[in-house]
Amino acid sequence: MSFYKDHYQVVIIGGALAGLSAALQLQAKGVTDILILEKHNMPGGLATSFVRGGIEMEATLHEMMSIGTKEERLKVGVFFDEMGVDIDWLRVPEAYRFVETTKGIDITLHAGFETMSSEIDAQYPGWGPKVLEFMKLCNTVYNSMNILSVTPMSKVQMLLRHPEFVKTAGYTAKEVMDTFAFPQDIVDILTPYWIYVGNPMSSLPFTIYAFLMADYFHGSYVAKKYSHEMSMKLERKAEENGAQIEFCQEVEKILVKDGKVTGVRTRRGDEISCDYVISGAYPNRVYTSMIEPLSEVPAGAVKMINGRHLSVCPVSVMMLLDGTPEELGIRDYNLFSGNTMDTDEIWKELHTTGPYRFLTSICLNLANPDCVPEGVTQFSITTLPLVDGFLDLKEEEYFDFKRRLGEQMISEYERVSGIKIRDRIREIEVTTPVTISHYVGAWKGSIYGYSHSIDDHAVARLQMKEDDHYIDGLEFAGAFAISGNGMGPAVTNGRAAAKAVFEDLEKKGLLPAQKGGAAR
Repeated sequence: MSFYKDHYQVVIIGGALAGLSAALQLQAKGVTDILILEKHNMPGGLATSFVRGGIEMEATLHEMMSIGTKEERLKVGVFFDEMGVDIDWLRVPEAYRFVETTKGIDITLHAGFETMSSEIDAQYPGWGPKVLEFMKLCNTVYNSMNILSVTPMSKVQMLLRHPEFVKTAGYTAKEVMDTFAFPQDIVDILTPYWIYVGNPMSSLPFTIYAFLMADYFHGSYVAKKYSHEMSMKLERKAEENGAQIEFCQEVEKILVKDGKVTGVRTRRGDEISCDYVISGAYPNRVYTSMIEPLSEVPAGAVKMINGRHLSVCPVSVMMLLDGTPEELGIRDYNLFSGNTMDTDEIWKELHTTGPYRFLTSICLNLANPDCVPEGVTQFSITTLPLVDGFLDLKEEEYFDFKRRLGEQMISEYERVSGIKIRDRIREIEVTTPVTISHYVGAWKGSIYGYSHSIDDHAVARLQMKEDDHYIDGLEFAGAFAISGNGMGPAVTNGRAAAKAVFEDLEKKGLLPAQKGGAAR
């Protein structure tokens, strides 16, 4: 008996959040002839966990965005609910504590625009109302982005219905923030989240920054059973809905004829016929080595990937510490720290292999008290450099380099916080772009997709969507797709890929529920 059917309507490469979300979105629209091929032995990609010393640890997720409360769900939370995927969401206790050691800034901000502006006003009297005005502008852009990403409209309609979005779309985060004439301390306080999308404030599009700020200050969440809870439950629901999911099956080639997808071939040699492929692999890999024959790759596709730059990659020191957070003196879920908030200077540093000054530290216990056995603390220190500095790292130097990097980041955290953790470490892992590339196969270890610039970010990519569609039947879903990076956007990107497939099926009169070519 054949392992696969003769033909599938849709083959999805990768069983991570984007691919699984694409499958569920298609199934909700009645498209059920779906095969998901995952090269690992479990779903999730980076939405996963690992075990050290008999204790499960979160692998990647700091915070999940666009969830919302049960009473007022945001778009990703709505999707999980509508798909019947029940996640036990836990609200993180604060947005962040920010410590800048050179100026002596030390402030903790909580979710809620009024709340965080009041907290800033308490330290910088009189500036709270201006901060609130700024955050309301960010929220207006956020709301417009959510509408425009699913509702096509003309430029005139955009200007009439979304004037603030249009007015700020061509400016950087720094340029828009400068119009508010904030003191530099407040600029610094409102800056730390830039690291999650890369690019310094001087070149980061305000649209991206505004979306990020509004999303985070609506409130952040973690899954009680780690990010793997999301991927495992999405996988189970997709399978219940009829998708065939096969693990340890790596797709080596996407077969194309006359500009149209015809199927895929796995590493073990199975050729599988299909009408559509949704790829979780980066376009860089797809267009340079996966399309067969390579002569089917249009010149425009190569120009596109050459014209885009990879965004930041994670370097993390993940630890289990002996003692509770209270015993250790750790009181913050999320601490951003550094000795400068000049993001242009930090950006130069992030092109190297360190030492790194700008760090984010996460104590998972403070959002999820049951994440580890009693008397243990799960703690991580992360920075997000570019892959550039790691490309020339020699294999024989790698493990010594990781140890030195871990030492440096721990020392910097101890210096800033005044908390000594080194002698309390029970288990430790240091991850780099090399780790990500090895375990997940992400292109050059990048998990944050392509960097955002004024001429190439979510809005520009949405406008260029048709021009950037090079092979009929091939869609992309992952951190590198239109909505950008992070686990929330990965879900959104998966849904967007499914929408594109569904609309093409509809246009061609090929929907499963259609009869005689007439739409339902």
